[in-house]
Amino acid sequence: QSQLMESGGGLVQTGGSLRLSCIFRELAHNYYSVAWFRQAPGKEREGVACISPGTGPARGLTLHADSVKGRVTISRDNAENAIILQMDSLKPEDTAVYYCAAKALLRPCVLAGEKYDNWGQGTQVTVSS
Repeated sequence: QSQLMESGGGLVQTGGSLRLSCIFRELAHNYYSVAWFRQAPGKEREGVACISPGTGPARGLTLHADSVKGRVTISRDNAENAIILQMDSLKPEDTAVYYCAAKALLRPCVLAGEKYDNWGQGTQVTVSS
């Protein structure tokens, strides 16, 4: 069973917003770099955003892909023990399955999937035109 669970996906119109959550079941998220990736049908997996561990060097550092910069924000929610991906001004090209992934003590975070060893099951995001 995965230690990560995504939620918050759904169907939204162009220009709308969605808030995705990556919930840590048992692990303490603060010690992990966490990244969001997405994969659309027929396309390669793409890194969306990541956040470095909440402690130690480079703590809290974030990185966003150029394709979402200014529209997407990654953050930690201590109350939910989750990593949040707030997505605004959504476009049809944002349609994909979104996955969160985590790696303990990876500093700084990177948008390279092979660096992460805990993955969620994914949540579908569909943006209609």
